[in-house]
Amino acid sequence: MTGIRPWQSAALFAAAYASLVNAAELSPTEIVARAHAAAGGAFWVNPQTLSMDGYGLFYDGATTRRHEQHRMWRVYPASKAVAHQADGKVRIDSVSNGKVVFQVSWDGERTYTQAGPIADRASASQWQASFGFGAIRFALSDGYRLERLPNDHVDGHATYTVKVVDPSGGATLFGIDQKSYRIRWLGFDTPRGWHERRYSEFFEKPGVRWVQPGRVRLYYDGVKSNEIVWTDFRVNEPIADELFVLPDEPR
Repeated sequence: MTGIRPWQSAALFAAAYASLVNAAELSPTEIVARAHAAAGGAFWVNPQTLSMDGYGLFYDGATTRRHEQHRMWRVYPASKAVAHQADGKVRIDSVSNGKVVFQVSWDGERTYTQAGPIADRASASQWQASFGFGAIRFALSDGYRLERLPNDHVDGHATYTVKVVDPSGGATLFGIDQKSYRIRWLGFDTPRGWHERRYSEFFEKPGVRWVQPGRVRLYYDGVKSNEIVWTDFRVNEPIADELFVLPDEPR
């Protein structure tokens, strides 16, 4: 005779219920604090710079384009009052078949593409769909508000859902793994539609307290637009201000 016996079923139900009760007792502040610790603690929460190397897959209908080189440089801000607004400094280079597909950067005041600076109005919409993850780093700061939402699953992993509301009232949702406390998902509204990112294939480097998602999948209104595979990262290395002023040679 196979299958689960009635007494086993009752025991499993009791264990699952106890787990749900224990999970329900966690406050959103405790969940975010555990996520910070799992990602690298104070070093991860308060970085100065980050450089990353990898490649990208970009989708257009059923067509997939591979960018064999995708790089990002980031200078982090000391504070963040608006989660979905450009801050600090950032530059992204993406290369396919040896040619630059796009370059975009923010030098702290202006937005650039490989053709040079762009108009301020276009600049604002350029970044509203790009900035958002940083809200989780500042989520325990003064002026931020946290709220627990229904638990969920991301790629088969049970997650807590926490809403992070910045001082301006902007909301970002985060899915945090119930076991590892790794950040597996985020979602927020953008001019392009409802934006989601799924994080997986996490990795670390010896001697660095930093857990890096190796794969980031990006969606708009439920449709995958692209995914980035990061293969290396460097934290707190100096980055010259000139790097963020385009046009410049791809790195």
